[in-house]
Order: sequence, then structure tokens, then C-alpha cells
Amino acid sequence: MSETQKFNIKQLPKLLVAAFKSWFGSEPFQRSAIVAYYAVLSLPALVIIILKVVGSVWGEDIVRGELLSEISQTIGPDAADAIRTMIVNQSGKNNSVFAAIIGIGTLLYGSTGVFFQLQSALDSIWEQEPSYKNDVVATLMSRVKSFGFILILGFLLLTSFVLTSLLSTFSKQLDRILPENLFDYLFVFDFLISVGFIYILFATMFKYLPSAKISWKSVRTGAALTTFMFLIGKYLLAWYFNTMEPGSTYGAAGSIILIMLWVSYTSLILLYGAHFTKQYADKYVKGDYITGGE
Repeated sequence: MSETQKFNIKQLPKLLVAAFKSWFGSEPFQRSAIVAYYAVLSLPALVIIILKVVGSVWGEDIVRGELLSEISQTIGPDAADAIRTMIVNQSGKNNSVFAAIIGIGTLLYGSTGVFFQLQSALDSIWEQEPSYKNDVVATLMSRVKSFGFILILGFLLLTSFVLTSLLSTFSKQLDRILPENLFDYLFVFDFLISVGFIYILFATMFKYLPSAKISWKSVRTGAALTTFMFLIGKYLLAWYFNTMEPGSTYGAAGSIILIMLWVSYTSLILLYGAHFTKQYADKYVKGDYITGGE
């Protein structure tokens, strides 16, 4: 085994270029389009499950309001209204027991579609084959893992809501104690909470979604870069969507187009981050991950 190099910040530009070449050569636009397609199909089921998981503790109405508010700020009010309609239509169904069982199964299968596709893309980056030779078992286990990520996402959202609520509660008390100019900086803490959870989500996906066994040492730098690019793009896209209103060109389908554009962009960023993580691991963490599955 060759000696592992020590990362130096001066080597970052070369690493970024190598990651870009690897990313560009892996048909990222096609893969991101596939993920965006499955995201639209999975969105109602995914949102309903998140509402049920987080709402069971925090209250569905509160969680729904927070989610729709965030979506409205990021993609626009029209997209938020479209998702609100999806939630109402999905939640308002009254079916028999048999139909309910089928509906729950369909809900679970559909909600895992995005993570299932992302796992396939990450396995391709890490040159992995399914760990199970039986295709049915491999698909089933991948779906189970994908559902686990939905629960992780729900847990992160729940924790974020709790911390934000505590900050809001204590801010009313601190307002009476702290000087006004210092109190104004409390929003920075709220922002750092959001950044921290985005970082944890990307890091967890990079480590556990692929079939390869990848160390946290390999993941943390790539997750940090992906988080930074995601935040920059998030605010740029929010400005673009709310200022230029590209969805108006497509009429009634505009909201769906905006959702697909946003998911497609996020997928491009995530895939680049995964390629960067692979390049980083190959160069600086040799022997610290296992390829080829087990």
C-alpha cells in the first residue's frame, strides 16, 4: 500500500478540478434528471411520512406550516401551494382497510424513490456492486435503507424545530437582558443550527448510502464542501425563482417544473460532493474504505 499523503489547502484547486472531471464524465445531468423525476413522484408520500413522524411529537399543523414556509422561501409560494394541495389530497382519502394497506405500501415504496436513486448513483461513483446477489433482496434492502434515511431526515427536522423553538423562547427573555446590538446577532446561532443539520445530512448520506464502507475521515471534507455549495446555490436559486419567476412560462405545470429544477440542482451539487469525497479518499485516505461490497 502506498503512503498516504497529508492534505494541504494549497492542493484544493487540483482536487476540485479532478473531482469536476470525474463528475462531468459520469453523466451528472442525466442522473440528476432521474432523481428529480422520482422526487416529483415521491414528494407527496415523502412529505406525508415526514409530517407523521415529526408531527407525532411536534404537531402536524406546526410542522406543515414550517415546511411550507421553508419551501415558499426557497422555491416560491406557487410551489408551496402545489405541495399543500398534494398533502391535502393524500391526507383526505377515506378507504377500506385493504385499500389503506395497499396505500401505505405504495406510500412507503414511493417515498424511498429518491434515496434509492441516489444510492444507485453513489454506488456508481464508488464503483460498487449490490451486496446481495439476489436482485429482489438487493432492491428490498436498498428500499429499507432508503426509508431509514427518511427517518433520519425526520429526526433532524424535529431536532431543528425544537432548537429553533427554544431559541425563540429564550430570545424573549434575553431581549430584556442583552444590549440591543448584541441581541440582533442571535439569528446567527439559528443560521448555524440549520447549517449544522445540512452538514450532518450530507455527511450521513455520503457515508451510509453507498455500499462501500467509508470512514468519517473521508466524508467530513466532502460534506463540508457540499454544504457550502448547497447554501450558495440555495440563496441564488431562491432569488432567481422569486425574481424571474421561470415557472410562469409553463402555466399550470410551472410549480412542478420549479420543484424538478430545484431537486435537479441539489442532485448535481450532491453528486459533485460525492465525486470530491471519492477523489479525496483516493488521494489522502488510502486504505480507509472498502470497495467491491461484501
